[in-house]
Amino acid sequence: MSARYATQTRRGAIAVVLAALVLGVAGCGSEDEPPKNTTSSPSRTPAGTEDGKKTQTEEPSEVLAVLKGQNGLELTIQSAKRDAGGFLTVSGKLANTSDATSVIPAQVAGDEVEIVKHGDSLGGATLVDSVEKKRYYVLRDTDGRPLTTSGLADLGPGRSTAVFLQFPAPPASTTEVTFQLPTFRTGTIKLS
Repeated sequence: MSARYATQTRRGAIAVVLAALVLGVAGCGSEDEPPKNTTSSPSRTPAGTEDGKKTQTEEPSEVLAVLKGQNGLELTIQSAKRDAGGFLTVSGKLANTSDATSVIPAQVAGDEVEIVKHGDSLGGATLVDSVEKKRYYVLRDTDGRPLTTSGLADLGPGRSTAVFLQFPAPPASTTEVTFQLPTFRTGTIKLS
């Protein structure tokens, strides 16, 4: 068998496979769609949701700390939970309590080159364990991106956004830490 014959045979086989795929896709028309429900019955959505989207009632109601920032910015920390993997996730919301749009200060990303190169984030946050005399920094993924809310630029008046930050978990004996974020006041939070 010559190389030319083998090449032509492969091309022919590929053409047959492609034709079968094209015919298979073409056969998937709108005739196979289930009929649309034309009756007018109320749609059901899970409790606490509106059209399947979470509403404000599902936010954690506990407040561990409220940290005041510049230009009406306010960070409310609502949870600080350890997980089995040795991480501590801090969650809450960043709100603009002013009557004007507030720009999120670039300093909240910190000054580490590896974190700053990935854009706006809360990567400058730290936890201080004064008993163990240790400081914990926001974790990073394998590409150096901080494991925290990112893409923050500004918040309109009265607006808020959910935020999270992930740290290495302090030892189980540590029950509270000081949370620090550049340009914000510090606050003590209890760990769970």
